[in-house]
Amino acid sequence: MALPANNTQWPPTAWATPLADMRRWEAWWTGDTQKLAKAYADNTETGFEDVIGTRANGKLVRRWFHGRKTNTHAPASSRHDLHVPIASDLCATSADLLYSQPPTIQTGHETTDQRISEYLANGLADTLLEGAETGAALGGRYMRVTWDPTISAMPFLTTVDADHAIPVFRWGRLVAVTFWTTLETDSTTVWRHFEHHELDANGRGIVSHALYSGTATSVGVARPLTEHPATVGLANSVDDHQQATEGITPGLLVAYIPNITPQRRWRHIPQARMLGRSDLDGQEPLMDALDEVYTSWMRDIRLGKARILADANMLEQTSDGQRVFNLDREVFTPLEGLAGTMRDTVPVQAQQFAIRVAEHQQTAVDLIHRIIRGARYSTSTFGDVQDSDITATEVKAREKTTMTTRDRKIRIETTALQQLVSKMLTVDQTVFNTPGLQPGGVKVTFPDMEDASPSDLANTAATMRSAQLLSLQTGVEMIHPDWDTTQVADEVQRLLDAQPLANPDQWQPGKVTDDGENEEEDTTNK
Repeated sequence: MALPANNTQWPPTAWATPLADMRRWEAWWTGDTQKLAKAYADNTETGFEDVIGTRANGKLVRRWFHGRKTNTHAPASSRHDLHVPIASDLCATSADLLYSQPPTIQTGHETTDQRISEYLANGLADTLLEGAETGAALGGRYMRVTWDPTISAMPFLTTVDADHAIPVFRWGRLVAVTFWTTLETDSTTVWRHFEHHELDANGRGIVSHALYSGTATSVGVARPLTEHPATVGLANSVDDHQQATEGITPGLLVAYIPNITPQRRWRHIPQARMLGRSDLDGQEPLMDALDEVYTSWMRDIRLGKARILADANMLEQTSDGQRVFNLDREVFTPLEGLAGTMRDTVPVQAQQFAIRVAEHQQTAVDLIHRIIRGARYSTSTFGDVQDSDITATEVKAREKTTMTTRDRKIRIETTALQQLVSKMLTVDQTVFNTPGLQPGGVKVTFPDMEDASPSDLANTAATMRSAQLLSLQTGVEMIHPDWDTTQVADEVQRLLDAQPLANPDQWQPGKVTDDGENEEEDTTNK
């Protein structure tokens, strides 16, 4: 789709389901119990969803803990609802598995590799880490090549969240996308900035900008970019057709990076089926149950406070003769009428309810394990295994599911990152006139999830060297995977200098001097 026409409904009706799902995942990810209550209360007036569960109003429905309502049909207070941030743990862990150690990005061209190193120093790795967490929550994210000479002398990446984008895919490939940003909202007017990316007839990426003044459900009418402070700076960078005049190079300036595929939930929605799957997709009922368990546990603790039941005459009176108490004091009056007075019993009775620790804990642990497995991770990734004296091989065995999921995500990230870095180099040449760059041939390598210990690496290298299955240079690269080609070459030369017999073909006997002693001949440059 191009920029929206005046008075177009927004967001588009066709995207109502995916955007609603993303709002719920965002609520779980951020841990906002108010958003969770609103998201699930919107299903029906009773906080139920139309799936198999409890029967109500002639329908089969399922009750949600978040979004339940009181008897007065008002939203239930979340003051005492406890939220377990397992959703944020899943998303943060997903990002850490990919980018806690930045990948190696190289082209084999010295000048180009040096420029890529400057990109990394300028925050590229941090942006990728941040974007990966957002993508894990929302099912994917858009990474955009951006430039602004007033703040950076080189292009950089920015992240656009999936719930603020309407993409167009062709044969599973992104060919256009419209981003929108809500700039300002008051009681009647909503100002939105739209940014549309597409390919021209020559396959070059072009960007259009527009400003609209509308309502919560309509884009309204287009306004000049100069009418809002947030877009006034763009006015001088576009032509009469609202298209940016700089950075027009082959390929889109944007790449969509799905979190993981396929997208099961939206596979019957033509364009949304091309999006990625959230780590939280399908985990909502379990996460809702986990919050209910912990809230019940905390309720047991509150109700389990030691209290006493006392005769009404033992309570304090206010100046107007009222008998008062609060929920945190330890003395209460027993119910009269139903329970009778306490004249036939002792005036003070102790009362303390049991706290069901084991039952709640076992239920919570089981739910947590099911959530982790449902997101395709190993429970040991989240610290459930306390053993510290284990080898790298044992770690890999325990982390097999996590490593498989990581490998799947790495294949997706690698393709997109190669495209993005290549585009950054092209924009660097075009916009910043940086000489000597070669945008092609970008290679991205992610580090292993668990590094072997130095002794394990040394033993492996020594064994392979003794069997003549490993060159000296490859051995150095194995021991020092973070070194560049210059560091590796220097170390190889130092090792050769320290071992003159490492290559017998280069050794020659020294000359015999006049006093009969042998003089070693320098063969370094022969």
